[in-house]
Amino acid sequence: MSRAGLRQKAKLVLMTQPYSIATVLTQAPPFCSLFNPLPAPRSIVTMTNNTHQSSNTHLEAVFNQKKILRSSIRKALKGMDPSSRSQEDNAIQNIILEAPWFRSSQRLCAYISCSSLREVDTSKVLSEILQNPAKDGHTQTGKRLYVPRVEDQNSYMRMLNITHMDDLISNSMNILEPAPVDGDGNEREDVMQATDPVDLLLLPGLAFDKSGRRLGRGGGYYDAFLKNYLELVKERNWKQPLLVALSYSVQIMDEGVIPVTPNDVPVDALVSPAGVIPITTAAQERCH
Repeated sequence: MSRAGLRQKAKLVLMTQPYSIATVLTQAPPFCSLFNPLPAPRSIVTMTNNTHQSSNTHLEAVFNQKKILRSSIRKALKGMDPSSRSQEDNAIQNIILEAPWFRSSQRLCAYISCSSLREVDTSKVLSEILQNPAKDGHTQTGKRLYVPRVEDQNSYMRMLNITHMDDLISNSMNILEPAPVDGDGNEREDVMQATDPVDLLLLPGLAFDKSGRRLGRGGGYYDAFLKNYLELVKERNWKQPLLVALSYSVQIMDEGVIPVTPNDVPVDALVSPAGVIPITTAAQERCH
């Protein structure tokens, strides 16, 4: 069509339409909106930000509650009479040593108690295990034991195999842990690299309740290790190990007192001076 034809057509449009070209332009969608997606509604962005802030606020509240509870439990532990503490240590360890689930275990992880941290003593249990350790990985004649070694300040902890108490050295916190290599210079077996699963883990903590909640000391070492190990168990289709926490009487809280986050790993059972408290179905089946 010629330029003259176009001009004539434009005149006809202007004469027949009841509104101006300015009106048409204001009603037409912006050029950029034809090619670019519309921005998210302001209400959705605000909702997302509010949810994120609410989540952060909740976590901060949980961490503060944990901090307060840790302080309270530390005071209670510090106030324990030494003779009462010794009696509870012996009672708890005797219960473990006589328990069928302990006697039948072949491979286990256990913590090395530290008196300055006022942890339930495990020296008697460890001594019993190491008197007759598994030989060359064969558990028919004894138990294979893995104990913790802290590798850094980022919640990284390994469980390494030992066969004697002499395998332990003091770290910078004056806590006994396994040297990374044995007397012959060979690297100790890491439970994460083992070809067979452990069937029992004896765990420390500051507070527990009868629903399985466990409050640690705030470093996150055990929760991080347990999460990784339980993922490995699932990947290899192994039987789930029994997670058993050792607790003085003053460390057992009413249900709901201990706050939790998604990273907290619950335990299957507690051992207190009063006996074994099975929590999960697996514990009820094995701790009868």
